[in-house]
Amino acid sequence: MKILLLSPIDPQAVETLDSVHDLSQALNCEPPELRSALADREVVILRSGVELSADILSCAPDLRLIVRAGSGLDNIDLDFARQQNIRVVRVPGMSAPPVAEFTYALILSLARKVTVADNLIRNGHWPKPQLGGLLLRGKTLGVVGAGNIGSLVGEMGHAWGMRVLGCVASPSDDVAANLAERGIELTDFDTIVASADFLTLHVPLDDRTHHMVDRSVLDRMRPGSTLINMARGGVVDEKALYDALTEGRTVSGAALDVHEKEGEGTVSVLSELTNVVLTPHIGAMALDSQRLIGERVIELTEAFNQQRLDGVLTDAERVI
Repeated sequence: MKILLLSPIDPQAVETLDSVHDLSQALNCEPPELRSALADREVVILRSGVELSADILSCAPDLRLIVRAGSGLDNIDLDFARQQNIRVVRVPGMSAPPVAEFTYALILSLARKVTVADNLIRNGHWPKPQLGGLLLRGKTLGVVGAGNIGSLVGEMGHAWGMRVLGCVASPSDDVAANLAERGIELTDFDTIVASADFLTLHVPLDDRTHHMVDRSVLDRMRPGSTLINMARGGVVDEKALYDALTEGRTVSGAALDVHEKEGEGTVSVLSELTNVVLTPHIGAMALDSQRLIGERVIELTEAFNQQRLDGVLTDAERVI
């Protein structure tokens, strides 16, 4: 098959695909190059950071399969893919543990001022008395989007001795019971916003969640609370967040692994603030998980080539 790789994946997976198929790569390319690269491709493999709009996809008349090496689908025009009978699958499961663990890397960076302390000591300062931080134990963790990733974040918070509140898009008694077994109390978004010491986001980006956290939500957050965005950049109104952080209204700090604008050369408006931790969308980039994702990408690609894809797909992987 003619395969186009648009994002970096595990090197061993790349080597395997290249040995069996006609593999080409177009990493970090602009739309004109992308259109050209897609012209004769049958399969596309990508992560986040690359947008497959209807305009882009229309340049790929032979495209039959899109493999999203991760969980988010906001960068793929699913309606157009459906119209063109292009199969879309994803590999979501392996991303949950690294994203959940990285959530706590950011929470602890905020709570214990890790990045601030690191910067000060690198510049010859030793202000130990000024670097006191918060315990997680006994605090309230609010998980917005207590699904595959969010529920794992909540379970880990419960193990740390936190009170954990979670909300989901479609609550039910079964969901509540499942979350309760993991130490998570199912409630609603507004209750979480008002109660959480640490508010963490794990929702997809769509029309419903775009700027879900805006000025009005930030104003309702608990005084001294912190916000952690592990979802998608567009879920948070970053201008409103900047205003809230600089005006000291409620939220005292924020950590963002995802951003409204991402990519080389992009500088966040939040980068000047010392009460903010910023990372470049690396939550899922644990090497062990990337290896597993690469292996699954190969399995799905080969199954499609052998016309047995539906037989190996899980419900979570099946998109179109």
